[in-house]
Amino acid sequence: MSCDNCKSGFKWDGQATGKEITLNKANAYVTGDNKDAAILIVTDVFGWTLPNIRILADHYAKEANATVYVPDVFGGEVVDPDAMSNPEKQKKFDVMAFIGRNSKEIRWPEIKEHAQTLKSQYKKVAAIGFCYGGWACFKLAADPSLIDAISTAHPSLLEKSEIEGVKVPVQVLSPENDVMYTEELKKNTLEILPTKGVPWEYVYFPGLQHGFAARGDPKDQKQKDGLERAKRSAVNFFNEFLH
Repeated sequence: MSCDNCKSGFKWDGQATGKEITLNKANAYVTGDNKDAAILIVTDVFGWTLPNIRILADHYAKEANATVYVPDVFGGEVVDPDAMSNPEKQKKFDVMAFIGRNSKEIRWPEIKEHAQTLKSQYKKVAAIGFCYGGWACFKLAADPSLIDAISTAHPSLLEKSEIEGVKVPVQVLSPENDVMYTEELKKNTLEILPTKGVPWEYVYFPGLQHGFAARGDPKDQKQKDGLERAKRSAVNFFNEFLH
């Protein structure tokens, strides 16, 4: 399935305040200094170096009082952020080929390892996945020894069985228009989560598109309101289940 909204968006202004480290041999951005609570961000295709994700990580660290990790989950491959808004670069970026090189089978073991490492170092760990990272958070949610709670914004590559597997609190940040998080998957989510015996919430964003929470246009009032509401919703969720 082709997804133009998977590779479009806007680069945000702002200076990230964290630092770069190594996490299980992968490059990672880390911000915050809480010794008890951590948040793992599993990114969209623009990866760990995208300024937007680092700015969000800084917000989570400060407002949810946590140490936030953004590891590279694409084996060092970095997509030029200009591909979000430059039509020529966007055309050249084959997002489905990228996902083929970074399939679930290839990337799940290292994402799982990152969660295991954080779980061994912190009392509570939550995860949030944007687009590509969404399926991974649902897979983490099947194992309470890996994660304490998950949030996801406009998940991609998600399967019904992964929704059925959840055993920890779940938050879904869902735009109205999303070719990857389809109407059928939304219906599955709303039918399955109430049967799982875990706290869950579904936050709906009318008029917004796939990718809005991590790559929305802050100069467009509707998108700005949406991405800020998504950030506040995630922070509230983290505060509830990490502390």
